[in-house]
This record gives sequence, C-alpha cells and structure tokens, in this order.
Amino acid sequence: MSNAAKAANAAYGLPVGRGLLYLIVAGAAWGTAGAAASLVYRVSDMGAVTLSFWRCAAGLVLLLIGRLLRPGAARASRPAVPEPLARKALKAVATGLGLAVFQTAYFAAVSATGLAVATVVTLGAGPVLIALGARLALGERLGRGGAAAVVGALAGLAVLTLGGTGATVRPWGVLLALVSAAGYSVMTLLTRWWGRDGGADSSGTTVSAFAVTSLSLLPFALADGLVPHTAEPVHVLWLLIYIAAVPTALAYALYFAGAAVVRSATVSVIMLLEPVSAAVLAVALLGEHLTASTVAGTLLMLGSVGGLAVAEARGARAPRAPRSPEEEPAVA
Repeated sequence: MSNAAKAANAAYGLPVGRGLLYLIVAGAAWGTAGAAASLVYRVSDMGAVTLSFWRCAAGLVLLLIGRLLRPGAARASRPAVPEPLARKALKAVATGLGLAVFQTAYFAAVSATGLAVATVVTLGAGPVLIALGARLALGERLGRGGAAAVVGALAGLAVLTLGGTGATVRPWGVLLALVSAAGYSVMTLLTRWWGRDGGADSSGTTVSAFAVTSLSLLPFALADGLVPHTAEPVHVLWLLIYIAAVPTALAYALYFAGAAVVRSATVSVIMLLEPVSAAVLAVALLGEHLTASTVAGTLLMLGSVGGLAVAEARGARAPRAPRSPEEEPAVA
C-alpha cells in the first residue's frame, strides 16, 4: 500500500478490512434497488427520473436524521485537518452529478431492457472503466491476482447472463446501462482520488452528494410528474421508503466510507455483488427459475470477490519493501 493510501486510512480511522465489509454490504443492498424499482414500474406510471429524485431526496432526509441522532459518529468521520470550502463544494458537485447519472440511467435501463440486462451491463462495464481510469489517473496497478479476479468476476457475469431468464436485450437500454456505468466509474474514481490524502469527510460527502443530486434532478422530476398515477399508493409508498432507506441512505453511506480506503479496482469488483443479489431476488420474489448457469455464475463472482478482498486485506497489513521511483504509483 502506498504512503498516500496509508494516510487516507489513518485519517478516516477505518481499517481496510472494515472498508471491505462496508462495500460488500453496500453491493448486496444495491442489488435490491433494481428489483424494487421493477415493482414500482409494475404498479404505477412513475418514470426513472422521478424515481431517482425521490430516492435521493428521501435518502437525504434519512441521512440528515442519522447525523442528528449520532453527532459523535459524524464528527469521527471528519478529517483531522478541515477541508477547504472550495474543495468541499467541488467534491459535492462532482460526486452528486456522477451519482445522478449513475442511478437515473440505471433505472431508465431497467425500464428499457429489464432488470437482468441492465444490471449486468452496468456492473460488467464498471470494472473495465474503473480499472482503466485508476491506471491512468491514480497510478493503481491490479497485479496478476487482481487481474485474474476481474477476469473471473466478468466471466461470472457472462455465465449469469447466458444462464438465461429470457431477457430481451434492447440497444437503447444497453446504451443507458453503459452511461450508468460511466457515472458510477467517475464517482468511484473521484471518491478514491480525494480519499488518498486523508482530507475527506465520508459522512459529509454522502450528505452533500445527495443534496446536489436531488437539486439537479428536481426540475426534470417536476416535468415528469412528481406524484405517479397508481391504484396501489400504499404499496408504492412502502417501496419508495425501502429504496430510500436500505439501498440508498445505508448503502451509499457505507460505499463512500469504504471506497475512500480501498483500491478503485477492488471496489469495482466487490460491487459486482449487486447482480448476484439481484439474481437471488429474481428467484425468491419474482418467480424466476434457478438454473445451473445462474448458480455457476454466482459462485464465480462470489469467489472472485472473496479472493480480491482477501488479497486487499493482506496487502494492507503486510509491510512492503521500498519501491523504486519507477514502481511507485503516482499520487494525485
């Protein structure tokens, strides 16, 4: 681990092992958002932008309530040296816009081409884009073990897709999923970039990002219609509360904390737990059949995630010999 990464961990007070656990929980929770969105689409005419707005706006309220109820935890997440106001504003805008693109395009892709295809394309393209961005912008190297884990995880995604639920692949939906992957990649790389020097507040970053996302989506949601037409308003309300609480307020708070202390490529692979979670829900709640290909793809992905998480945790604990200038990663 580079000196910058060690400084980030120390400033956050968050061990890499706990950061990995946070990311695993976040990835599993994210996998439930698409299924809940599919249920919302079934019983109402709510659009993707409106759903994304309510997800962020309600999630923001829950995050603020959490900060009020646990002021000590919010203070503990702040860096020892306060961040400059200009940097805080830049982080809030950049992260919030990335979040808006990520989740709005994802919900639109779910509506356009279905839950399975949208999730697989978004999370399958994510590791490739993040690995490329981390290499170019952060100087992070996967190494042979990391590269093997990424390949294994993508192979698992391919098997999971070919395991076939009869989903229809629509080009427009695939394009939206790729846009979502790009937004997710930018958000992940920026979070890691700002977390490397330790000058970050994960709790504050989450709240400010959700505030920016909500404000940026509000005009589009107003044009789309804030209140959907539905014969089951209570059902829709409970689904929105769940989406705001679990795969949003909880999952994103854990994600931003974990992504600041774990390598970007590792984050991208762990987040592949989302389609695994979505596959389990498809079987348990949506009546889809569990095929041999689904089981094989799920096991491949879980094995890759587990292997990469163990390698990351060991690398964080093991002392390393000094590197030559050519081998030392670039520090942003």
